Amino acid sequence: MPDEAEISSVCAAIGEEGIGRVVAAFYRQIPNDDLLGPLYPPQDLAEAETRLREFLIFRFGGPEYYLHHRGHPRLRMRHAPFPISQSVRDRWVALMDRALAEAELPADTAAIMQAFLHHIATFLLNS
Repeated sequence: MPDEAEISSVCAAIGEEGIGRVVAAFYRQIPNDDLLGPLYPPQDLAEAETRLREFLIFRFGGPEYYLHHRGHPRLRMRHAPFPISQSVRDRWVALMDRALAEAELPADTAAIMQAFLHHIATFLLNS
């Protein structure tokens, strides 16, 4: 897991636009995914994308849009209603890894994001 200084440096390195590219690439995969697609209601997909983008911008050292709109992240509480098994976690990570590759970020920044996202995905396992 990267240290806090590395995590907080991501937004400065790639900007909100770079994080937005990753999130958009991730959410383009969701509607057609047999495992994750059903967890994301189509009518909430755009909002889910906004929430993840704002959370990552905040967590990677950018502006606190997420906190202003949603308050403290409380990731475990917010994800508790969704069954997050090892297979769901692994698929989420696989789609996010594809999104990171598609976004064509600098390798060091992509590695920091990847390590953080893998860690968080494991943290959220609940079934």
